[in-house]
Amino acid sequence: MSNTLASPSLPLLSRASGETLIDQIVRSLAARIDDKLLRGGARMPSIRQCAASLEVSCATVVASYDKLVARGYLESRRGAGFFVRERSPLNVPAPPAGAQDAAAQPMDVVWLIRNMFRQTPVIPAPGSGMLPAEWLDGDLVARALRDVSRQPGSLLLGYGAPQGFLPLRQQLQLKLAGLEIACPPEQIVTTVGVMQALDLVAREFARPGETIFVDDPAYWLMFGAFSAMGMHVIGIPRLGDGPDIAVLAELAALHRPRLYVINSVLHNPSSTSLSAAKAFQVLRLAEQHDFLVVEDDIYCDMHPGGEVQPATRLAALDQLRRVIYLGGFSKSLAANLRVGFIATSPERAQRLADRKMLATLTTSDIGERVVYKILSQGLYRKHAERLRARLDKVREGSYRKAEQAGLRFDPAPAGMFVWADAGCDTNLLAEKALAEGLVLAPGSLFSPRQLPSTRMRLNLATVQDQRVWDFLGRALG
Repeated sequence: MSNTLASPSLPLLSRASGETLIDQIVRSLAARIDDKLLRGGARMPSIRQCAASLEVSCATVVASYDKLVARGYLESRRGAGFFVRERSPLNVPAPPAGAQDAAAQPMDVVWLIRNMFRQTPVIPAPGSGMLPAEWLDGDLVARALRDVSRQPGSLLLGYGAPQGFLPLRQQLQLKLAGLEIACPPEQIVTTVGVMQALDLVAREFARPGETIFVDDPAYWLMFGAFSAMGMHVIGIPRLGDGPDIAVLAELAALHRPRLYVINSVLHNPSSTSLSAAKAFQVLRLAEQHDFLVVEDDIYCDMHPGGEVQPATRLAALDQLRRVIYLGGFSKSLAANLRVGFIATSPERAQRLADRKMLATLTTSDIGERVVYKILSQGLYRKHAERLRARLDKVREGSYRKAEQAGLRFDPAPAGMFVWADAGCDTNLLAEKALAEGLVLAPGSLFSPRQLPSTRMRLNLATVQDQRVWDFLGRALG
């Protein structure tokens, strides 16, 4: 029996990805070998066969195979061709005793992260928390990078400022003023995305054994991060206009939390926003029980304004006295830039800048210069408008398909997420979806209790693949 690799196993190439064809071939085939999809000893397609299947030149295939040989993935046998090299334990570490098969791993936060970030094979992720690359503007980021690279090299070689690139912080002052939040640059600290901002705030203002409140449901990654610090994480039920105030008051009196982390605008995963009445009540309880409110506004620029969906920002009411405001550009501009920020009182800003220096010294000045360039040229505002328009274009059609598939939900007029009720355990549904090459985000992951749920998060941008609706129609029919 021939061991020649069948042509359908060859990677799909993109000539618009910005990655060379050689690097795409190498990355994809190396991942197939690592994942044991290509076994040791299997013969690779000939140079001509591979070139014809991929519609590339023979020279491209030769260069790709040579790189794979150099990295220990293939071996060349004179007169016979190229073969998958048997990997020794030195190349591939043996799994620890009792290691589980990937398919049998528990469906927890780590499971979702791994599947979100898997590169090969790329599979549809209707539960993803990110916009697809084709929805974003790579050329916009590339032009800003080129502009930054033309600056004197000495500016790009040292550490940045501890609080962050000053011109960016000045630009953020203008952005916050547009949200009716008065915040001079010295009260802003830049971070490596909002997750580092949450990490810094939690480490500085809470201690192991103390309590942090979060919305339930909410952004799942922070549950594990806070728990790893030794914090006690408690969920506050999230309703259509904000938290359940009665439960918040009861639990605040009982647990005396240090922090309450909340999405006021375009809550993840429901795309709901905080009402003015609820905002005043949250601040009143924060004052009464002496806890800080951490307002995560990462989806700020996807909100179309109060005329479409009423929304109240806690920082605008409080003016950063008891509210610590977090923002960033990973969701709307480019996750790879990893630029976020904290806006807070002068005293807390200094404490957080010191905490940041102890953790990472400074953040990347280059990434912050790129974001500054995009903001200061007025390009980001237009980019955000295009994103909102594109989400609006697919919103109603996606809602109809979700209803036809048997999902129940409260349609939101803005945002990128649908918090859908499937009427069954979505952990089991996600397992079935993964077997068919789809990554769902089951509702259990969005609660700090991690209990089975009939809910799941859908992303309006990533559900446009018809395979998603075909699967849901079969699974829920």
